[in-house]
Amino acid sequence: MFETLLLNFLVLLFPVVIYIIFFENRPYTYCRKIIVLLAVMSMSLCMIMPIHLDSGFIFDLRYIPFIIVSLYGGHKYVFPLYVVLNILRFYVGGDGSIHSLLFSTVALLLIPLYHHRFMGLNSRNRILSACALSFLTMGCYLIAVSLIIKQMNQEFWLIATSAITTNIGAMLIIMILVERIITNFNNRERIIQSERLNVVSELAASVSHEIRNPLTVTNGFLQLLNKSDSLTDREKRFIELSLQELTRAEKIVSDYLSFAKPQSENMVYSNMSDELEYTKNIIMPYASIHDVEVEFTFNNSLSTYYDRNQMQQCLINLYKNGIEAMKESGGGTLSIEILESKRNIVIRICDTGVGMTKEELSRVGKPYYSTKEEGTGLGMLMVYSTINKLKGSIKVHSEKGEGTTFQLTIPAS
Repeated sequence: MFETLLLNFLVLLFPVVIYIIFFENRPYTYCRKIIVLLAVMSMSLCMIMPIHLDSGFIFDLRYIPFIIVSLYGGHKYVFPLYVVLNILRFYVGGDGSIHSLLFSTVALLLIPLYHHRFMGLNSRNRILSACALSFLTMGCYLIAVSLIIKQMNQEFWLIATSAITTNIGAMLIIMILVERIITNFNNRERIIQSERLNVVSELAASVSHEIRNPLTVTNGFLQLLNKSDSLTDREKRFIELSLQELTRAEKIVSDYLSFAKPQSENMVYSNMSDELEYTKNIIMPYASIHDVEVEFTFNNSLSTYYDRNQMQQCLINLYKNGIEAMKESGGGTLSIEILESKRNIVIRICDTGVGMTKEELSRVGKPYYSTKEEGTGLGMLMVYSTINKLKGSIKVHSEKGEGTTFQLTIPAS
């Protein structure tokens, strides 16, 4: 019995180890499919090699991968496990096949309903929730078994205790490993993003001012030259084109300057009410042109230190992106909300635009990536840089065709 139990536990560890070795750095959607395939293999092996007790009773750990995939993936990703579980159960045969089908169907319908709330929990609570759900699932399963055998003697309770203890213990260990992988992945992404932003910030500070000076001088001389009466129309047109290109170059330099370190003369200690009022006045005409209705909500009493210019530019970039995402659909609603939560200032910006795919979502904030054809990606990079300097975080939720929500969380000082 102990050898089989150990083998079942190693089978449950199999997907975790394979994922770490081969698939940790693969694209998001590709990894989901691989994890489901590995979970199917793990569950199948648990059913093929069940744990035999001395009393003749047989049980396995099939519902551990089933519950984990249900909680992290929802109905869409657990359905293949449900199909394989029942096909294999009917293939093995014996008493209880119909009961197993009914029980797994109830589990398929109920457990994934907890998916969205589960994903909103912190790491510790996710582990505890999975263990509690494993206890409830195994408890209900044993109740169903008791209805079949109609005997609940001392031997049955010994078996029930062994089954529940084994499932909870295995679930606890697997969940700790899964959450550790997720934590390590998120930490690595934060470190990489922070390094990117630091490099861009240093580059901006050292290069932008040096480039801007000759651009300004050149622009001034070209404007003086353009006033000359001896120039032909063709030559004036060339000068106009040159001035336009210089203006564009200065705009790019200004975008890079926004990544530089906060300037002491721009630092303020505020609850951001002035920033909301200022950016609202700036963005309203642009929203009106594109038939976008803007809703503002301010409910914050917390304050923090920040660079006023950078924060204003950060908010304007997000507003502008939201409005432009609604241009194709002929307008929509941009919802802007600033509130407080657990000593944090929370800024939530929601649009009803085109939305983004999972792949696009995973690349938001990376240098020179933009979903717009004419975009450079510097606007979103500036947003991430500003919030990173304030030791804050950004969460993005988006679905294709349903809009996007940006949530900025900034700790209060």
